[in-house]
Amino acid sequence: MGQAIAMQSAVLPPEFQKMFSKMFDDAPQNGWKEVEQVIREDFGKSAEELFGVSFTGDPEMGVMERTARASASVAQVHWARLKDGREVAVKVQKREIAQQVGWDLWAFKAVTYIYTKIFDIPLYSLVPFISERLLLETDFVNEADNSQRMAELVAGESRLRGKVYIPKVYRELSSRRVMTAEWIEGVRLWDKESLTGKWEGKRGQGSPGCHGAPLDLPTTEEIAEVAQDNPIDMKLKPRRDWWKGTDGKGGLGVSLKDVMTTMVDLFSAQMFLWGCVHCDPHPGNIFIRRLPSGKPELVLIDHGLYVNLKPEFRHQYSLFWKSLMTFDNQTVGEIVQSWGINNADFFASATLMRPYSGGDHSTSAEMMKGLSGKEKAERAFEMQQKMRKGIRDILGDETKWPQELIFIARNLRIVQGNNQFLGSPVNRIKLTGNWASRSLADSPDLPFTEKMKNLGRHLIFKCVIFSSDIVFYASKVKQFFGMGTGMEDEMEVQMKRFAKDFGVELNHDVFTG
Repeated sequence: MGQAIAMQSAVLPPEFQKMFSKMFDDAPQNGWKEVEQVIREDFGKSAEELFGVSFTGDPEMGVMERTARASASVAQVHWARLKDGREVAVKVQKREIAQQVGWDLWAFKAVTYIYTKIFDIPLYSLVPFISERLLLETDFVNEADNSQRMAELVAGESRLRGKVYIPKVYRELSSRRVMTAEWIEGVRLWDKESLTGKWEGKRGQGSPGCHGAPLDLPTTEEIAEVAQDNPIDMKLKPRRDWWKGTDGKGGLGVSLKDVMTTMVDLFSAQMFLWGCVHCDPHPGNIFIRRLPSGKPELVLIDHGLYVNLKPEFRHQYSLFWKSLMTFDNQTVGEIVQSWGINNADFFASATLMRPYSGGDHSTSAEMMKGLSGKEKAERAFEMQQKMRKGIRDILGDETKWPQELIFIARNLRIVQGNNQFLGSPVNRIKLTGNWASRSLADSPDLPFTEKMKNLGRHLIFKCVIFSSDIVFYASKVKQFFGMGTGMEDEMEVQMKRFAKDFGVELNHDVFTG
């Protein structure tokens, strides 16, 4: 809960940013007795009975680790190998979370209320929607439903099938507070060395567990040790890092460009084509595996935080992005006005995460109006006033404002941060805009004639945005010669400079997840 709130804290003053950024740290895990109590309360059985495992080394039974492999604020994850050979991740909610959620949301409401009153920015009206979404993260039945739906959507999309994997959820071993899913062996998204290092495995072989690649079993010696000593903190899952070679310096040997292309494609399809958006794509929720072909496969986990977009809004949002890419200011203005937003250019800058002038420098001209020749302090004060007015204009008509935009913006910012961390291997904005345009031709809930018209417009659109590639490759050339750090870094510098002119300090670290 705290992490989810922290991801929204960039709009808060630096003191609040620092406070919430601490919530990204690994949370302490609960002891095994508390874990087993949750299992008993939800299933009426012990862990041994439910999962068919033994903690005394019975060779006829499965095995389970009683020390968590990962622990967050809401739940912790344990590895187990069931009696039938399936390896699973058992996600168990912490018993105290029901009470803790109440306190977290109270703190969030209090901070938002104070911020609304002091800075005169109408954020408090967004609290009910945000709170509702965050509460759903504690319902693992909801998470299982989201996971299953996303797996079906990916399987039905040829552009993503075989590139994206959603782990199976075992419903018979799941409840509202316990979710049992397929165990995934993979590399974390931000482990660049392990992603790009030389592949030391066999040719035509995938990484462990990927498309039939074997998973090493716990040794008989380890199981015997369990029978003898029964240590509660014993790790039974093999390391499975043979693909790194004897010196441990190898990797999956995959392309970062392929990894990020798949990521942007996936989340763009969620926004523009399916209207089912995963809102927590931080690096901890993304694993990369190597396919037998040598290409990367992206594994997406933690499906608790989603927003669902109505078809009308999804079509509008697609057209909005397409119009941003072609500087169609009239269409941009009409769409955001229907959302109750009174400052199209300001909202466009927030969406693109770079200063947007609408092609005619209208935003900067309006913001700088009447400021020339003034003292620095007076100028800074007036800029801050204009910034507040800009935010109020974005949240203009609360009855029309699509609150889903909060979490869409969260998704976009985290994906941007991932691309930036990996060195900006792809032109994220172009890929996103291309999906927005193409989805207007592919959307199943639009009339056939309208889809055909949109297809023709999409072909024209692809020619128009060619200029975006020129900017991207110019940035890559500068990066190659050590004269730049990548397109995403350059955009962030521009946005920070843009915001600083208005007396706002943007803190990148808050968004890293």
